[in-house]
Parts: sequence; C-alpha cells; structure tokens
Amino acid sequence: MTSSPGQHHFDILDSEVLLDAPIIAVRRDTLRMPGGGTGKREIVEHFGAVAVVAFDGANIALVHQYRHSVQRRLWELPAGILDIADEDPLVCAQRELTEEAGLAAKQWGLLTDLVCSPGFCEEGVRIFLAQDLSEVPQPDADDEEADMQLTWVALEEAKNMVLRGEIANSIAIAGIMIAADLVARGQGPRPVTDLFDLRPTSLSERRKAAGLGADMKRV
Repeated sequence: MTSSPGQHHFDILDSEVLLDAPIIAVRRDTLRMPGGGTGKREIVEHFGAVAVVAFDGANIALVHQYRHSVQRRLWELPAGILDIADEDPLVCAQRELTEEAGLAAKQWGLLTDLVCSPGFCEEGVRIFLAQDLSEVPQPDADDEEADMQLTWVALEEAKNMVLRGEIANSIAIAGIMIAADLVARGQGPRPVTDLFDLRPTSLSERRKAAGLGADMKRV
C-alpha cells in the first residue's frame, strides 16, 4: 500500500560497508520505498566537522587552502573534523582556531548547523562565531596545511567575495553570510549549547566499538 506523500517511513532492510578509509566510509543501504519496492542508496559516512568565523569587530580570518578534490585553492574558514570520539564541538573548534589561525577567543556563539551534500553524504558541520580574539602560539603544520595561507578580510568584503563567486566553499558561504546578517542587525549568535542533532554518528560509533577513541582516523 502506498503511503501519503511525506508519511512514508524509509525502513533500512539491509546495510553493508563498501569502503572503510581513515576519514570516511561508504556504506550501501537497502530501503523500503513508498511504492512498495526497494531501493539502494550509497552513503558517505563522516565524523562531522566544525568551522569558525573569527571576527575581530571588522575583519574575519580566512584561509586559502588547496583541495585536491577540485584541484584548486579555496577560500575557507578555519575548520576541522570531529575525529576524536565524543569530543565537544566547541573544544574541537577552539583547537582548530589555534592550529589554523594561531588564535584564541573569549566569546563563542553558534551561527548555524548545516549538511553539505545530503544527497549522498551524512557530514554535518557546526559553524561558530569567535570574538574577543588574541594571538596564541601556533603549532607547526604538515600536509596541505603547511601550504595554507591566513588572510584577514573585512566582513563586508568577504560577503562581496561570496556574491562575486570568489568563495565557493559552502561552509564558508554560510558562515560569512549569516555572520554579516547578524552584524547588520545588531543581533547575537545562538548559544553554543544548542543541540547538534545533525552531527553524524554511524562512522564514530563503529570506530568506537572497534576500540578507537583518541584518534578515530586510525584504521
């Protein structure tokens, strides 16, 4: 029997892991479809991530980083993966801000949570607003981050970069535009304690069950 639109429950009839790599996994779920049949969906599992709009009252910190998937350097926010088991997203954001920008912040707020590619990937990202900034020692970088450049850009100019198509990273676009809107309204961010119910759990729960905790990328 076909259910009314918006009422069907997509039961998972079968699930198998096709790929298990350090920062992602790929699984195939078999779902019960609304018409009574079944369908297969491949899902990229992810730990989830955080990003930070570091705002000094006029400017924000942007990083210019090489991304091999698109084979170009992109303007992005300081960001990182939630690859430590059960780590508080705020703690992860504080660490990433230090590692990628050499900054600490006394004021933290929540801008938004988003899913980047919900058609096939479960990655959920929490974007923070960091204010009352100070410089702190920055650890040595490796891999792509050793090539990363940090630039301070006026918030209004960052917004214009988005509108001109110069910023393509969806996380950066969301963070910049929401931060700019809040500043224009004179409105504060949401509390960092708001529930992060978009944080994915499939990959982290499987890695924790395998005994990985401090670094769930070790497979």
